Amino acid sequence: MIAIGCDHGGFALKQEIIKYLEEQQIPYQDFGTYSEESCDYPEYAEKVARSITSGEAEKGILICGTGIGISIAANKIHGIRAALCHDYFSAKYTRLHNDANIIAMGGRVIGPGLAVELVDVFLHTEFEGGRHARRVEKMMALEEKD
Repeated sequence: MIAIGCDHGGFALKQEIIKYLEEQQIPYQDFGTYSEESCDYPEYAEKVARSITSGEAEKGILICGTGIGISIAANKIHGIRAALCHDYFSAKYTRLHNDANIIAMGGRVIGPGLAVELVDVFLHTEFEGGRHARRVEKMMALEEKD
């Protein structure tokens, strides 16, 4: 299951991504927001992130105006590796090398065609492991030092 969430700045793009998920028959849960009314992105980042850390969802998609704030907020949750991606290479390699579990995007930065392409590669690229597993382990160990 894929968790998806956004703030008001990402609402329109989230609707386009939901269309893609439905067309591809990819199960998802929409954690909001459900309109373009102003709201605070940390609430939705937390809902999506906690669905992943609880095991309810496998991966997540987060969208705000730029993708920056919502990705920072998600990365505050222990166990989350949220990657802000606005190009194909980043979306693919954050899965291959970083085992990212959330892709974040900016609804005011990229259009729906590219966003759907990034979600597709993110959801269908497996973690490469090997030397990258050691690096991800070291990255996640940083959480334990605080």
